[in-house]
Amino acid sequence: MIRRRSLLKAANFLLAFFILAASAPMYTQFGQPVNTAPKRPWENKYLSPDERADLVIQQMTLDEKVQLLHGLGWRILLDGTTSMPGVRSLGGAGFIPGIERLGIPDLQMSDAAVGVARGAPRSRYSTALPSGVAEASSWDPEIAYEYGDLIGTELRDQGFNMSLGGGVNLTREPRNGRTFEYKGEDPILAGTLVGEEIKGLQNQHVIGNIKHYAVNDQEDGRHFANSIIGKRSMQESDLLAFQIGIRNSDVGAVMCSYNLINGTYACENHYLLHDVLKEVWGFKGFVVSDWGGTHSTVNAAKAGLDIEMPGNDYFGEPLKKAVQGGEISQHQLNSMVHRVLRTEFATGVIDYPAHPKVVDVMHGFKVAQRVEEAGAVLLKNAANQLPLDASSIKSIAVIGARADVGVISGGGSAQVDPAGGNPVITPGVNSGDITAFPPGWVYHRSPPVDAIIQRAPQAKVEYNPGNDPASAAALAKSSEVAIVFAVQHESEGADLPNLSLPNNQDALIQAVVAANPHTIVVLETGGAVTMPWLDQVSAVLESWYPGIRGGQAIAAILFGDVNPSGKLPITFPKSEADMPHPDATKPPAEPPTPTPGLPGPKVGEKVFDVHYGEGLKVGYKWYDAENRTPLFPFGFGLSYTTFSYSELNVTPGDALDVTVRVTNTGRRAGEEIAEIYAGLPESAQEPPRRLIGWKKVALEPGESKAVTVHVEPLFLSIYDVDRNAFQLVPGEYSIWAGNSSRDLPLEVAVTHQGR
Repeated sequence: MIRRRSLLKAANFLLAFFILAASAPMYTQFGQPVNTAPKRPWENKYLSPDERADLVIQQMTLDEKVQLLHGLGWRILLDGTTSMPGVRSLGGAGFIPGIERLGIPDLQMSDAAVGVARGAPRSRYSTALPSGVAEASSWDPEIAYEYGDLIGTELRDQGFNMSLGGGVNLTREPRNGRTFEYKGEDPILAGTLVGEEIKGLQNQHVIGNIKHYAVNDQEDGRHFANSIIGKRSMQESDLLAFQIGIRNSDVGAVMCSYNLINGTYACENHYLLHDVLKEVWGFKGFVVSDWGGTHSTVNAAKAGLDIEMPGNDYFGEPLKKAVQGGEISQHQLNSMVHRVLRTEFATGVIDYPAHPKVVDVMHGFKVAQRVEEAGAVLLKNAANQLPLDASSIKSIAVIGARADVGVISGGGSAQVDPAGGNPVITPGVNSGDITAFPPGWVYHRSPPVDAIIQRAPQAKVEYNPGNDPASAAALAKSSEVAIVFAVQHESEGADLPNLSLPNNQDALIQAVVAANPHTIVVLETGGAVTMPWLDQVSAVLESWYPGIRGGQAIAAILFGDVNPSGKLPITFPKSEADMPHPDATKPPAEPPTPTPGLPGPKVGEKVFDVHYGEGLKVGYKWYDAENRTPLFPFGFGLSYTTFSYSELNVTPGDALDVTVRVTNTGRRAGEEIAEIYAGLPESAQEPPRRLIGWKKVALEPGESKAVTVHVEPLFLSIYDVDRNAFQLVPGEYSIWAGNSSRDLPLEVAVTHQGR
């Protein structure tokens, strides 16, 4: 009897255990409960995102549909309030209230080009990553993925579920104030890297975004600039970068730009939004306007715009009335809503809602420093001035650019709040005073001086602000080595006046190098700069905007703890006179008379034309085609070791497999980026060469490896305007391998029948 009672108790215990286990929620890797018993049909995760979106739409009212297609205006972004009870903006760049009764969450958007902007109110901290052009200088898809993964993680940690980063506009105009946000001048490099960045970001269940679509290549007059460009030139350059990025990442959102393209605003451009993006490329996500970039209701909706931001001037009540009046069909409206809901299901925004927590600061430090160390580019190293020997050097002069307090960052919507506040707060006194930069220049607290002292504890390290060139030269003369830090500040909303270093920094460098030939220049810039002092200095390191661990990363490279491997993603011209547009196109003082019958521009708007007459010849392709020698070519970058190339072989076909042997011929371990270029048949009428692939390889001293680069047909094709498609041209293709666009020692010829 006792035994039977024991068995009965055991059976009852097991039954209770299994009942409890069955009713307990399971948890995902993100700590969110898995809904095993959906209450609503669209909560069934076994259905496709499209099916789930359609099930929601069946339950929606007209007002609810319209509600998902616009923001609530600038006020909601500034004060974080809304008239809807229980719904609050997190203070990011954009906000769209969800539909609580259907389980549709608010869309909380944040600018996040180089880290989560305005993160301080949410968690007191966001990691300030190196600039986008620094990321691109790594030429490393793994670095790009890690870059996006960190941003996605910190967006979730602060409660946001959509990023407004993902800039991929090509560098047609090097003076563009947002060059620092983007990924350089080559569409294949830029598209590949932004695609990996977005994949990393969306891996965190955050909606990714790619922008600014399209041909938005300058900031001056960006709201009224009419980009004049042919279809073939556009497809093979600016649009190709978007095509690759969208295809590779399955990005959730595309942001249309402010400018007009061939006479029609980007956010109501039927060719770009409908014909190319949604029809040919098969984009399944939604199109969101740049902030204030919507200009109509019916035209924009029919062209392919899905969401107006940040307000509801066109897609609020006017959209509702257009549907009720039959100007916009229910099918069109449902398609717009479907794209929004489908994206939320596909990215996991609905199934895995963000739950704010403290940002992992130390992880952000590690990623930021790793990106900078991979992206900094060594441009000159005469007589092996670098790396510095910390064990033997006795005195170092550190000069200029507030290297005693931090490293500079780019401004505008990409600005990440500086941890601890901006250490440089004194307004500029005059153009010659480089210790007191203008308001708006933000520094991150990673002082290079401190990092240099840590690397060389036995050396006497002295800092001079550089506002008095004579004083700086005197310190340089009394020191073994002089390190001059120089900055160029870029920001959204305005282009640079030229490519010279501002605030008389060129004169400072020339004074210092005249006093000490062992002068190293560290550049903190958003893009290319001219260098009238280049022949005199011993070394130049381009660090870009190096982020929250910039000082430590720069010191690690200067002292050889890190062997630089970055390559330029943009061309550095000798002067503005060598560029396709020596004189930048500026908005007119008075609005011109609009062309009769031309869609888009309206009377009174300051619309002006920007002619991209260089067409296909973007960046290095211009310098090659025009036979102009740049200061530093695309793809250039030095190492503390040397590499050689041999045994170039090509396996032909529609897609090519290109194999080349790379050997480390120096005395240090290092990483080399083997670059592959192609010259198309003469009948293609293309620039002399184009990048078609690359591969990074790590090599010990004396080590040799064969690396293979797979080249897809698209990268070898031209755009046929008559067929509205890319095609391979029949004839002989030249395939080159080397370490920059101007150093290609190996070449083979391949014949293709075309397709």
